[in-house]
Amino acid sequence: MLVVEDVRKSFITAQGKLPVLRGVDFQLSTGTSLALMGESGSGKSTLLHLIAGLERADSGRILVDGEPLQGRREAELARWRREGIGLIFQQYNLISSLQVSANLAFQARLAGRHDPAWVEHLAGRLGLMPLLQRYPEQLSGGQQQRVAIGRALAPRPPLVLADEPTGNLDEATSDTVLDLLLQLVAEAGSSLLMVTHSARLASRLTRRLCLHLGRIQPGEA
Repeated sequence: MLVVEDVRKSFITAQGKLPVLRGVDFQLSTGTSLALMGESGSGKSTLLHLIAGLERADSGRILVDGEPLQGRREAELARWRREGIGLIFQQYNLISSLQVSANLAFQARLAGRHDPAWVEHLAGRLGLMPLLQRYPEQLSGGQQQRVAIGRALAPRPPLVLADEPTGNLDEATSDTVLDLLLQLVAEAGSSLLMVTHSARLASRLTRRLCLHLGRIQPGEA
């Protein structure tokens, strides 16, 4: 459902042009999961931003269900972010003025696909039922990340993009959160592209790729 072909991206810095992605190619099939690994500065987050339509590639193609993202207007890219993908960040990015229940439903309401029964199911599976009337500041880091996962999956998006979703959590909590993420992604029928530094966590996904100096390394699973 996702095809990335010879994608290149550079940024202009005070020292000149800085190439970040130098011709990236990979595919992600429907219903599968892919871990994207690599050292800091290898281009992992930049690649996620391109797929999310938050940045535009200098060249190459990103195809979703055979349709290119290139050339889409900002309004079309905003619709893609509302309806086509679920985003999970390391920093949670919950809305501080909304209770957990409203945070969970937020993305689904934006997408016009709010299903109260599915949101209630997500809250139950994520252990959030006793916390629905709390605000984000009243939650632990692990609880906030579970809310972020539920919010991303509430619209049942075709694709979930997760950028270091357990990066701020201890190892035991990371394992619990990843277990829930993988189970619920499967229940939602979504595909998952996850950036992680952890080889241990990456081994839990269907496939693994490593970015180094802006290129996919050969011989990856």
